[in-house]
Amino acid sequence: MSKEIHAPKAPQFPLPFSHALRAGDFVYVSGQVGVDPATRELAGETIQEQTIRSLRNIELILEEADLTLDHVVKVNAHLTDLANSAGFNEAYQEVFQAPYPTRTTVQSGLGEYLIEIDVIAYAPAKREKA
Repeated sequence: MSKEIHAPKAPQFPLPFSHALRAGDFVYVSGQVGVDPATRELAGETIQEQTIRSLRNIELILEEADLTLDHVVKVNAHLTDLANSAGFNEAYQEVFQAPYPTRTTVQSGLGEYLIEIDVIAYAPAKREKA
């Protein structure tokens, strides 16, 4: 069984998806874009600004599950243009700490958004160095 996680502080969209689902020890967070939670407007025009806001939105959802970004074990990042990879990596390193989660980065059609990120978090433990 899975349990829905709804985060009132995270962006709300009139679309058919849950912010996250807890399935056993894992929390699966739906893709988040770089929009301000209150206005749903873009957090900025750069990949860095939108990446940081997207990750902060994920952080708001994880908080509802009593988790942090340190519980994230897998990241899927969708960029509208892989030419933005350097800026994405720069912002990503500002938010995540080593050891970094495993990650897949692909190019996707996202309309006006430069990035969409979804994650999988493991509830019982945080990432730690070997």
